[in-house]
Amino acid sequence: MEHITAQVLDAELLKRETENPACGALIVFEGTVRNHHRGRQVERMEYTAYKPLAERVLQELEEETKRRFGVAECRIVHRIGELAIGEASVVIVVRSAHRGDAFDAAEWAIDTLKQRVPIWKNDFYADGTRAYQDGVPLSACGSDEHDSASPQSGRDARPEHSLRNQD
Repeated sequence: MEHITAQVLDAELLKRETENPACGALIVFEGTVRNHHRGRQVERMEYTAYKPLAERVLQELEEETKRRFGVAECRIVHRIGELAIGEASVVIVVRSAHRGDAFDAAEWAIDTLKQRVPIWKNDFYADGTRAYQDGVPLSACGSDEHDSASPQSGRDARPEHSLRNQD
């Protein structure tokens, strides 16, 4: 079960994977690339990840979401590579017996993903510049392993020891 992919995300597939007749609530969250960031016009975005760690952290996040909120199903997939404005970068599917738990679980899952998963956002701006968005220090993840997870880049160094931003 892949959590990080360069392929276009398919929310319908994730809905099928999580079908559960005991669930009366289905929440699907799709995060999409928007055309602005902090007052600047964005033309496209590139997501990169430290895939081995990101896969593990997303699996753990799914399991923790189920335990914490008592939901039956949680599935999270994040895209990497260059994405155009409007393309989905992340899909979270949560199923539960009741809607309140499902809504709370989905919101917590996306907020926690942004805090824990080693994924970096590189904005490409209309003026021809680009910049990685500020992130969360890897030390905030609670594991020394995360501190060595920041990959090195050939052209632009990622923000050292940080995860994706809060936006």
